[in-house]
Amino acid sequence: MIRFEQVTKRFGAKTVLDGISYEIRRGETFVIVGRSGAGKSVSLRHMIRLLTPDAGRVWVGDDCVSETSGKQLERILGRYGVLFQSAALLQWLNVEDNVCLPLRQTMNLPDDEVRARAAEKLALVGLEGVGDKMPADISGGMRKRVGLARAIVTQPEIILYDEPTSGLDPVISRQIDLLIDDLRQRLGVTSVVVTHDLYSALYVGTRVAMLHEGRFAVCAPPEEFVASEHPVVRDFLQAQGIAGMDDVRKAFGK
Repeated sequence: MIRFEQVTKRFGAKTVLDGISYEIRRGETFVIVGRSGAGKSVSLRHMIRLLTPDAGRVWVGDDCVSETSGKQLERILGRYGVLFQSAALLQWLNVEDNVCLPLRQTMNLPDDEVRARAAEKLALVGLEGVGDKMPADISGGMRKRVGLARAIVTQPEIILYDEPTSGLDPVISRQIDLLIDDLRQRLGVTSVVVTHDLYSALYVGTRVAMLHEGRFAVCAPPEEFVASEHPVVRDFLQAQGIAGMDDVRKAFGK
């Protein structure tokens, strides 16, 4: 569904992505992990044309997103929903109006239908009855869920998550992870998650890819990822206290 073909991206003298090629399959949750500055968010930004490759191509289905513009690019981007790291809520709009915003910008719908769709998606993320609250009056975890409701309100095929548990305590982080997994199963969407949180990655991911020096050191299902002998993967697992998938399951009460 999403395909990188020999994508290279440099910032000055630093090569962040080095001729990287991979494909994300329809309906899976593909998780990209790695150290700070490894290129995780850079990869995500290429998928929605916030960045373009210095070499190579990025495809969404049969469309080359890295080489399109105008109406064609708008059509491609309409296939995405995005949960930004900060949730990126507009502070002067209440929760309901934040969730309604993508519908009002992209669809010519009656206001009552827009509000009904927003209420439906807020309920889906467990936020019934908070539509009149302002972003400043709700917790960080609730803001993330509002951002997620906004990301799915247009019923996208693909959801991108940029550090979805960043800045949240462990309990709230696990709740967000459970919600990501639940939405994949209930909505059948393709999900791409960028995170430094290996517990999150190994729980929600159908495949987990470790970015290191511009390429994937390992790209494998969670059980195989945890069993990898690659030194960078071993260091990352040990730093977060993960010896095996049982540690991950235990963190989620499984």
